[in-house]
Parts: sequence; structure tokens; C-alpha cells
Amino acid sequence: MPAVFVHGVPETHLIWDPIRSKVSRKDSIAVDMPGFGAPVPAGFDATKEAYADWLIAEIEKIGEPVDIVGHDWGSLLTIRVASVRPDLIRTWTGGSGAIHPDYVWHDMAKMWQTPGVGETVMQGMTGDALKAGLSGGGVPADALDDMANQIDDTMKDCILKLYRSAVNVGSEWWPDLKNIPGRGQLIWGMDDPYMAVSFAEGLAKETKARLVKLNGVGHWWPVQAPSEAAKALEEHWAL
Repeated sequence: MPAVFVHGVPETHLIWDPIRSKVSRKDSIAVDMPGFGAPVPAGFDATKEAYADWLIAEIEKIGEPVDIVGHDWGSLLTIRVASVRPDLIRTWTGGSGAIHPDYVWHDMAKMWQTPGVGETVMQGMTGDALKAGLSGGGVPADALDDMANQIDDTMKDCILKLYRSAVNVGSEWWPDLKNIPGRGQLIWGMDDPYMAVSFAEGLAKETKARLVKLNGVGHWWPVQAPSEAAKALEEHWAL
């Protein structure tokens, strides 16, 4: 069974390169969500449900249960797929994105979710201003240029549609956690400015998932602490 890595926002599969280079297995796949370095299929509306359905279809193509790993929105989608299609999942790992009914979106997400305001914010996400925003959010310097260069108008449009579909994602997707497989893991930066570790703790309790806390690490653990994350994944896959 392969390992499938799912990126978040505003990322592409490249976010996983540091970790994939450190794990011993050679059967990993890092996918690009539609609009995030990949074409947007005709009729794709970029909602949270559309992305969940897309990910289900990607795993179905593999033809066997997978070890799935997600970061940020990739974590939310990983947890969702594991909840509604547990037959597709051998193990699941998520981080920097928890399904929880008490979570309130961070300030940038709220702006993206507001018609007009979100479009204005996206217009300003370019050049040095974009890099300053990413750096201020904790993206390390050695990953800054790659991430900024990936953000184009297609990605921005998909981000707005995704976030506007997900105002109440925590309460909407929480009930289906009762179906999730027991072989779960959460990897969390203790200094994550977008979602406190308390939500990871609540999700871990609900799903009986293993919780790996990374001290001195923020939201971007795939590029901030790839060695620690790779070690946690290897241990989890071996259980």
C-alpha cells in the first residue's frame, strides 16, 4: 500500500519534499489538489465536498488501502476521507488542520470568506507583500520563494471558493468522525498560530489518534521539522 501525501493552502505537493526524502519507503505519492499546481477540471466548483470527492477518487485509482498524510487543508481532507471511506485507509496522519465543532477560523480565513474583502486581500497577495505575509505566518526562509512562486490567480480563486464553503466545516464534518479508523496520528507544532494544539488534543481524544507534539515548531512542520515528522511517520506506519 502506498503513502499518499496531501498538501494544504497555499501549497502544492512540493511542501512534502523534505519529508519524503527522509522516509525510507519509496512508494509515496504527493498529489496536487485541483487549482494548486494542477488543472481545474471542467465543472469543478472547488468546495470542500468537491475536494473530498476528488481525493476519494484519487485513492480509488490506487486500488488498495493507503497510508494517507495531510497538512493544513490536506489534513482536513484526510480526516474527512477516513471518516466517510474508511475502507480506503490503512493508516491516517493529519497535522495543522483539525475537525472540531468549537474551532473558530483565524482572521485571514475570515477575510477570505467575506465576499469582496477576500478578493481585495487576494489582489494584495503578490510580490514582497506576499512573501512578508508568508514569513509572518511562520514559513521558513528556505521555503519562502518556492511557496510564493506557486501562488497564482487560479489558486487564489480556488482558495476563496474552498474557504467560503467551509465556514461551518467543524460542526458539519464532526459527526462522521465516529466512522474513522483507529490507526490515526496527529502531528502538531506547539506554536501553530492558526489552530491551537488544544483542538488537536480534542480530535485525538475523539478519534483515539496518537498525538505527536513538536516543540518550537509552528504551522509549517513539513518544512520546519521534516526529520521529526519523518520519524513520527515511520513509527506510525510500523505499528
